[in-house]
Amino acid sequence: MKIGIIGGSGLENSKILEDFKAKEVETPFGKPSSPLITGRIENMDLVIISRHGINHEITPTEINNRANIFALKAEGCKFIIATTAVGSLREEIKRGDFVILDQFIDFTKQRKLTFFDKFEFGPIHTSMANPFSEILRKKLIESCEKLKFPFHKKGTVITIEGPRFSTKAESNLFRQWGGHLVNMSTSPEAILANEAEIPYATIAMVTDYDCWKENERPVTWDIIRKIMRDNTENIKKVILDTINSFSREQEILKLKDKIRTIPDFPKKGVLFRDITPLLQDKESLRRFTEMFYEKYKETKIDIIAGIESRGFILAGILAERLGTGVVLIRKPGKLPYETIKQEYSLEYGKDMVEMHKDSVKLGQKVLLIDDLIATGGTALASCNLIKKLGGQIVDCAFLIELEELGGVEKLKKENYPSFTIMKFNETEM
Repeated sequence: MKIGIIGGSGLENSKILEDFKAKEVETPFGKPSSPLITGRIENMDLVIISRHGINHEITPTEINNRANIFALKAEGCKFIIATTAVGSLREEIKRGDFVILDQFIDFTKQRKLTFFDKFEFGPIHTSMANPFSEILRKKLIESCEKLKFPFHKKGTVITIEGPRFSTKAESNLFRQWGGHLVNMSTSPEAILANEAEIPYATIAMVTDYDCWKENERPVTWDIIRKIMRDNTENIKKVILDTINSFSREQEILKLKDKIRTIPDFPKKGVLFRDITPLLQDKESLRRFTEMFYEKYKETKIDIIAGIESRGFILAGILAERLGTGVVLIRKPGKLPYETIKQEYSLEYGKDMVEMHKDSVKLGQKVLLIDDLIATGGTALASCNLIKKLGGQIVDCAFLIELEELGGVEKLKKENYPSFTIMKFNETEM
C-alpha cells in the first residue's frame, strides 16, 4: 500500500527512506510542485511532494494542487497525509500544539478548485460535509496521544489566499465565523483529494496567533519558520508512527490468518480460537512477540504474570525479551506451595484462580498476560489476586480480544488498563 505525503514533514531524506528515488512526472494539469520522492518505511511505500517546491519557491496561490493530487492518484496512493503551518484563532490553541483538522472554510479567491472544468460526462458535485478522512484522523490522534505531544482532536481552519497575512479585522471576523485556525494551503488541496476519492487528513502545527491577540506580536515569516524548525522532529515522529500503524495493521492481518477457528468447541455454539498454528510458525511467533516488546520496552515492569495455560507461553517469551521474571496464575489444586485464591462468576456457577503467596512482592509492577480475553472473568480475578498480594497492575496484555463479550470493558470499569493485538467478532471465521 502507498501513502502520499504533502508538505514539509522532514521525511524527504535519503537517510530515512529505503529505496530513495526522486522522480520527475508530468500530469494532464502540468508538473507537481516538486519531483516525487519515493521510498519505503516499515514496509510501507511513500510518495512525498514538497507543496511549495524544494526551496519553498512557490507561493500559496501558484501551487499546482491539481497536478499534486493527480500525481499521487496516478502513483497509486491510497491515503494522503498533509502537514501545514497554521495561526491560532483561539487562546487555548497554543504555539507548538498540533491540531488534527476536521473542517475547513475556503476564503481563497484565485485558485483552481476542481478537476472538472467541464461536465463532459454529466454533473459532478462532490460531497464535502466531512472533508477529512476519519480513518486517518483517528490514526493521527492515536499517534499524538501515544507520543504525548500537546494536540487538539478537532479544528476548523480558514484558508486565505496569501501570501500576505490577515488584517486584524479579518482575523477577528474569522473568529466570529467559528474558525480555530488560519492557513494558506488546505483549500483546494482537501477538495481535490476528495474529488479524486483519496482519503485525506491534515496535521496542523500552530506557529502563531495570527494578529487578533492584542498582547502578541502579529505573525511574521520569521516567527513561523522558528516554530516550524523547533517542531519538525515532532511532526515527523507523528507521521512515522501513523505510517507504522498501517504496517502494524497489515502484520495483524497476517497473524489473524494463522489463527484456526474451530466451531462447537468445547461446546456447541462456541467458536474456539486456536493459536497453536500461530505458535508453530516461527515468523508469526517473532511478529507478535515484537509487537508486545515494542509496546512495553519503555515500561517499568518487575514481573510478568501468565494465566493458565497458554498465557504461560506468552509470559515466558516476553519475559525473556524484557528481562523480567514470570509468575503463574493457575486453576485450583495445581500449585504445590501455599496459595492465595480469588473466586469469580461464570455464566453457570463459579470458578477460581490462585497464586503462590510469595509470587508477587509488595509494590512490584506486574504485567498480566494471556492468549485471549472473552468475558474477562478470569482476567479480572487475576488482577484482583495480584492486588491482594500488593502488586501494581501495569497493564493487561492479550493476543486476542473477543470484542462482543465485553471483557476489556469489564477491566476498564475496574480501572485496569489493557492492550490487545488482534480482535475477533463472534461470527468471524
